[in-house]
Amino acid sequence: MLWDLLTATTRIQGFVAGKTWDDYAADILLRSGVERQFEIAGEAMSVLRKEDPETAARVPDVHRIVGMRNVLIHGYAEINDLTVWRTATGDLQSLVQAVEALLAEAGPPVP
Repeated sequence: MLWDLLTATTRIQGFVAGKTWDDYAADILLRSGVERQFEIAGEAMSVLRKEDPETAARVPDVHRIVGMRNVLIHGYAEINDLTVWRTATGDLQSLVQAVEALLAEAGPPVP
């Protein structure tokens, strides 16, 4: 699940790199891609909270990540594009770094 979170967040970073708010607001494909990756990140954290609550508790803002997923999936009519944009362009790097540290601590995956 941590790998899924890392993959989704780094994809979001790649999607929005070099983009402006105006680019994001005008591009339904970009918005859809970012939202989908947030959904994946939130689902991964929802599962992790159930399967390994101790590790999930070490993920910064885990409850907000799951909450965003819930809004995107269940409250789709209420999605605030500016909130999604600010989250995508905000402090994802610190989340990426925290997840990378957790993965490094866990060691390589067992085949």
